Amino acid sequence: MDNLIKYPKGKGLYGIFNDSFPPIIDGVTLTVENYAYWLEKNGKTPCIVTPWNPEKIITPYEVIRYVSLPIQNRHPYRYGYPKLDPFIWRKLKRTDFRILHAHCPFSSGRLAVYVKKRRNIPLIGTFHSKYKADLKHSFKLMPFCVPIIMKRILNFFNACDEVWIPQAQVEETVRRYGYKGKLTVMENGNDFASLIQGDVREYKSEAKKRLGWSENDFNMLFVGQHIWEKGLDVIITTLDRLKDNPNIRINFIGDGYATSGLAKSVKEKGLGDKVTFNGLITDRGVLSDYFAASDLFFFPSLYDNAPLVVREAAAMGTPSILLSGSTASEVINDGKNGYLVNKNPDEIAALIKFLSRERKQLIETGINARNSLVRSWEDVVSEVIDRYETAIKKNGGK
Repeated sequence: MDNLIKYPKGKGLYGIFNDSFPPIIDGVTLTVENYAYWLEKNGKTPCIVTPWNPEKIITPYEVIRYVSLPIQNRHPYRYGYPKLDPFIWRKLKRTDFRILHAHCPFSSGRLAVYVKKRRNIPLIGTFHSKYKADLKHSFKLMPFCVPIIMKRILNFFNACDEVWIPQAQVEETVRRYGYKGKLTVMENGNDFASLIQGDVREYKSEAKKRLGWSENDFNMLFVGQHIWEKGLDVIITTLDRLKDNPNIRINFIGDGYATSGLAKSVKEKGLGDKVTFNGLITDRGVLSDYFAASDLFFFPSLYDNAPLVVREAAAMGTPSILLSGSTASEVINDGKNGYLVNKNPDEIAALIKFLSRERKQLIETGINARNSLVRSWEDVVSEVIDRYETAIKKNGGK
């Protein structure tokens, strides 16, 4: 077995494979980080497999990296090229993994499949994103590449022993992609879950003070990659309809290829006094204050499956406004723990105006969101471990 490095019985590595890891910050990265953190807290030994990044990140667990190149216009994301790495294959073959969990079907996912076949170890794959939309954007000049890569994605999921989805409605997307196997719902957790211990209203008010915001203003928030697929055009058009409401504002947090175009639209429409671009905020404490201080989380995306940011907003007592029929909207009971609207800027603007006058109702909706949508990562990973052990035993392991 090529001098396999052995661990005590039941102490083999829990391999977590993903194409993104800090300094890249997105929903899937946060999922991977929390899996690793809580696995270790539960006495397990996590090991991350991810593309190399020039920025060094210190972790208490092993991170195995392989050759990568930067992705144009999507800094700090990188393409992993394991075929160009003469060492990664042998290293993975010699590593004593107990189970494999791939959160991405691309280079890291292919490496996970390689280890599974070589070592006969159970492999779990989680379907996080609407990959086809990403590919259509990336290969605008070479659209013939999209079906080829989609076939590879399907092959990856077919090679998994189990396929997990973050919420039930994601099944529609998975089936459209051609996957016919069994699907298991495994929700995402929330590392803001325990931040508010007392009165939600008081905490939100204190967060506003920490950020220097006026209680009289109505502050909305968008957190995520700045890509047009997330409905950024809907946000700008809606804000244009709210020009006569000077106290209604929005903060953008994140970065992406659409950032410059978004800023240009804001300038052209004369919305500079209503929009603040904050760039990436990696300090989770500061980010939680933005979520808490905001009155409404505005996320009109048809692109996302089960966005962590909606649950993060809920954890801080802030309800979301989402598009009816979007996959993300599955968890929302309109008017109870959030708001659902059609993709119509006039309709959305009318709702925002109403909510800006009905702060008491908005707070109650935020509290309901907190009570119905928030689950800690500690709780989630405890369930994940149970499922891991079941998969290991089913595969003949102990």
